[in-house]
Amino acid sequence: MTAPSLTIDVVSDVMCPWCYIGKRRLEDALAEVRNEFDVEVRWRPYQLDPTLPKEGKDRKQYLEDKFGGATGAEQAYATVRAAGEEEEIPFAFDKIKVSANTLDAHRLIRWAGSLGLPAQHQMVELLFKAYFEDGKSLGDDAVLIEAAEQVGLETPVVERLLSGDADRDTVAAEIDQARQMGVTGVPCFIIDMQYAVVGAQSAEALADAMRKIVASRGKEAAGNDNG
Repeated sequence: MTAPSLTIDVVSDVMCPWCYIGKRRLEDALAEVRNEFDVEVRWRPYQLDPTLPKEGKDRKQYLEDKFGGATGAEQAYATVRAAGEEEEIPFAFDKIKVSANTLDAHRLIRWAGSLGLPAQHQMVELLFKAYFEDGKSLGDDAVLIEAAEQVGLETPVVERLLSGDADRDTVAAEIDQARQMGVTGVPCFIIDMQYAVVGAQSAEALADAMRKIVASRGKEAAGNDNG
């Protein structure tokens, strides 16, 4: 008997620490259900702040402006640090100098997908690590090209694509589509394009949502057979 299969579209922004935490929890959930059904994970773009310039803004000032001062910013990130420790993510927020526009990073994730979903997954991981653990700017072409090389994309091709507008409109349209679908916060896990789990929910919650979708399919099939 063939195992049931699911798709999960992860709407995410690589400058969002909760998305990094959500990625870890999703991986734990996938490990939990791996003997029950097959899951195909696709990464979809989102921008928390599309107004940021490519070269970025001073991150300390940016967060203080966003959270109403240094105390507000520290309080907001205390929860993130605690959740990161639980997932064994060594957040190094002090290393991050700038918050940059992530559109080019999302273009890179899209191109990595041309090599297959495992390469796309690896690209997302590399960008999260570069930003949150190494403090690198996601708007720096050198950082993006280094990640591209690690997943097997050809450097001259990536350099040429980054210097132009390839897929810029496509990625922007995907972000708009997510907003039109009602996505206002990330991460958002859309299971089988019908059931959304919003926020960095626990691995148990994600696994439970997957099981519910598979179970509901079984009920529908039984209902159709009886009809």
